[in-house]
Parts: sequence; C-alpha cells; structure tokens
Amino acid sequence: MTSKKQSVLITVLCLLAFSGMSQVQVGGGSYNIYDSSLYSAKRMPQHNEFLQNNYAYPAKPRNMWELGIKGGLFTVSGDVPARLFTPGFAVHVRKSLGYIFSLRLEYLYGIGKGLHWLEARNYQKNTAWKANGYDANKSYQGPFMGAGNFDTYFHLGADRIFYNYKTNVQDLGLQGILTLNNVRFHKRKTSAVIYGIAGIGASVYKTKVDALNASGAKYNFNDPKFSFGTHSNRKTITKDLKALLDGTYETAAETHGARRPKLGEGTTLKPSGTVGFGVAFKLGKRINLAIEDRHTFIKDDLLDGQRWQEHANGDAVMTRDFDSYNMLSLGLNFNIGAKSVEPLWWLNPLDYVYSDMGEKIKKGFKYVPGDGDGDGVINEMDQEPNTPAGCPVNTHGVTADTDGDGVPDCKDKELITPTACQPVDADGIGKCPEPPCCEEAKKCCDNPPPPGECNPNAVINYKNAGVVSADAKEALDGIISDLKAHPDCKICLTLRKSNKSDPSWTQLNAIRKYLISKGISEDRLGYKVNGDQEANTINISTPDDECQGF
Repeated sequence: MTSKKQSVLITVLCLLAFSGMSQVQVGGGSYNIYDSSLYSAKRMPQHNEFLQNNYAYPAKPRNMWELGIKGGLFTVSGDVPARLFTPGFAVHVRKSLGYIFSLRLEYLYGIGKGLHWLEARNYQKNTAWKANGYDANKSYQGPFMGAGNFDTYFHLGADRIFYNYKTNVQDLGLQGILTLNNVRFHKRKTSAVIYGIAGIGASVYKTKVDALNASGAKYNFNDPKFSFGTHSNRKTITKDLKALLDGTYETAAETHGARRPKLGEGTTLKPSGTVGFGVAFKLGKRINLAIEDRHTFIKDDLLDGQRWQEHANGDAVMTRDFDSYNMLSLGLNFNIGAKSVEPLWWLNPLDYVYSDMGEKIKKGFKYVPGDGDGDGVINEMDQEPNTPAGCPVNTHGVTADTDGDGVPDCKDKELITPTACQPVDADGIGKCPEPPCCEEAKKCCDNPPPPGECNPNAVINYKNAGVVSADAKEALDGIISDLKAHPDCKICLTLRKSNKSDPSWTQLNAIRKYLISKGISEDRLGYKVNGDQEANTINISTPDDECQGF
C-alpha cells in the first residue's frame, strides 16, 4: 500500500506534469514561466525540453540590468579625526549571474575632511607644514652632563600646529554581491533583500591642508586658548580652530613623492579592497531604495595628509596603521531591459513549483492515486492497466518478459531462452537447432583417421652441460607429443663421446630425465655414439642398428 509520503511526492510530480496546460503567473508573480520570449536563444533548448516534460527544471530567464545612483556620508578613518557630514556619491551598474550572486561595477567620488584638536610639535618630517614656515626644530638644552657640558638636542617645535586636511577620493571597483534572503521555502517573495559586498578596485586621492590664512600668512596656533587639549575640552578647541581657519586648503599635503603612481596632477593611485552590506526595499518592479554601508581599504597612510607620531622627540616615527574610508549611503536603483524579468535577486527560484501547485488547489484539483490491476504501479503511469494477477511487472506496469520470447515470466517454463532457440511454444520452451559442427564430429568419431607415422627428428643445442634450456624443452615437448600419439614409437639419442665425464654424456642424461619426467618410458629411449657429432649438440632420431640401450 502506498505510504502518505509517497502519495504526496506523486501528487507533486503529477501536478508538474500537467502544468504545461496552464498559463499561470509564476516566479514571484512577476513573469509567466511559459513565455518563450523571456529566454535567450542559448537557453531555448532547455526551455523546450521543460515544456515537453522531458526536463524537470525550467531555463533561467533573461533578467534586467540594474542602474543605481546614491549619495551619503563619506569619512576617512586615519590619524586625524574626521569631520562628519562630508559628502560622497556613487553610480553603478549591476547584473545577476544567478539568484544569489551578482556582479557590480561602481564609481565613487567622496570628499573627506578632518581636524585634530590635539596640538602637534614634532612635525619636522611633514613637508606641508615645514615648507610654510612653521618652526619645527627649536633646540632645547638638556640635562647637565658635568664639566660645563649640556646634552643639547632638537626637541619640540617652537610653533605648534593642528593637523587638518581635505581629501578628494575617487575609486572604480568590481564587486561581488551575495543576496542572503531571496531563496525562501515558506514565503513566496520578499519586499526587501539583504546583501553582502566584497570587491577589488583602484582608488585615486588628492589631499590638501589649510596651513595659511587668506593673506598667505601662518596661523597663530600658539594662542593660549589652544593649549592643554584634553578629551573633555576637545569640542571647545575644535570650535575655536574652525573660527580661526579659513577653509581654503591651499597647501598640497605630504605625498610619497615621485615614487608613487599617479592619475592626474598631485594625485596618488592605489589598489583597494572593499567590503560592505546593504538592504534594498522594493518600491516597484523597476525601482527600489537601498541603504548601504561600504568600507574601502588601501595600503596608504596619507589619505589624511599625516603619518608621523609625536615620538620619538625630534625624530618622529610613522604611525602604526594605514588609512581607509567609509561611505554610508542612500540610493535609488532602476531596473532596465525589455522582454526580461526582474533582476534574479528579487525572485524566489522555488516560485514555479509553489505557484503552480497553488493554482491547481484553487481550481479544486484533487488527485487520488489508484492502481486498478494491483501491480504496484499507479494508473497514470501504468502502460498495461490489466496485468494478470501475480505477474511481476517493470516500472511502467508492463508484464516482465526477461528473455523477450513473448511469454511473460509468470507463465514461462524456460525463463531464459536463447534467441537462436526462438520462437518458443506456449510454455516458453524453444527448440535449439543442432550446431553444424556436431555432424562433422559424428563423422570423425564413426571413422577415426589412421594414425600418422612416428618420425621424431631434432637437434638439441646446449651451452651448459646438464641443463635443459627453454628452447630445448620446446623442441622436446614436440617429440613427447609424437611419442604419446604413437605408443610403439622409440627414439635414439646421439652423443659425441661415450666417456661419462664428457659434457655430451652429461647432457644426454639430462634429456633422458626430462623425457621420463614427462611420462615417456625409459625402455623407449636408446643412444649411440658418433665421433663426428657436432660439439654441444644431441641429435634425436628413430633407432637404427647402432642404437643400444633398449
């Protein structure tokens, strides 16, 4: 009896099989899965197979491109505290490679600013400030060393400064985007998608500092109101500094000099990597609103125009970390393209199953699997609906006939009848023709041919006396076959000398032993001596009057 789980599975399969007859809106309700105009020529073969129920999976539809524009807050993470509410904007084009993964090409432009509320005096290596006349090398007299000597060294600058900057950053990057929540098993679609971002690109920046006032003179950062900066009074000092600075940012910040790659005058070009995440809210089929945050890393510490610590005094060392920048944005994205579905990250690929099942249920479709002939195959799949009781069937419900003789296995008394023995009788038993060779065999047995004459003849060569080589054994085996076929036949072995210490005598005995080991009686083996015999050979022939030993 079919289990409940099997019944449910069969129901789903049958629903899919009948789905070609209905034109339902599937794929999140946004497109008709049977509309052939939505598929590229490359995917039409799969689409046609799906329509003919020869392939279980529908082809991937042609989907729209996304164009986006965004604006937001651009900030630099560096050694100088960033000023908030500095602008940035970006544009992108994005294309889906699947329901989860897509690629995006994005251009970003951002303006970052920063102002430090802590004074700096150890800035003699920062060219932007030193070149504008700020005294970074005031000499202080150190501790008394004795004998009228003092330890004199360069210490803090006579003029203090407050680091500030304005940087213009551009980047172009290729990003992979992973959609996290569009494949759903218990909800048809979503009005918002969450995604993660990772990519690589190139960044170009140009940084300047505000070191001079409108008259081209140094700022008076030595005013006592800027002294003794702490975290608690940082806002007051920052406010006073903003009132002092004119915001012209006239001086080029420190750079890596001629060693750096550039893309335009005064710029620095660096490779970059980007990570981020975002949430997009669907406003319509062709428009959505996205909130996104992306952070970009570059191997450079001069985005904010400053890379020197305040220590060691008089000989500053570089700061520890590289700078990076962040863009928090709000954007509008537009889907473009004709004869295309929405970008696939908005669709649930399971919709075509659930939607079709839902349509059938709405129409009152009820399916009760049946098996009229009780052969274990449901009626809709049974190609032989009236199988006799007790007869085994194949997966199509057709009575099994293992040997293909036309008699079902349940009635076949000879389950496997060779094709040569068919056709068969009603019981499945065939009549095999007698092979032609049997007639010849009968004639052979009734009139056996007369035995041939025994005529052994061979020359056995040897190199080592007493050793029967492989070639010698091959020749002897032929003689052994001849002797066994003619029981009355005898042979004579001819050697060079009768001296038992001679190699030919030793070899003769080795051959005799080999023949005897193969079943040849010793009384059928004779020998004779011939001084003209070629050295290192034993001749085998039929006996003559000189042969002895029988």
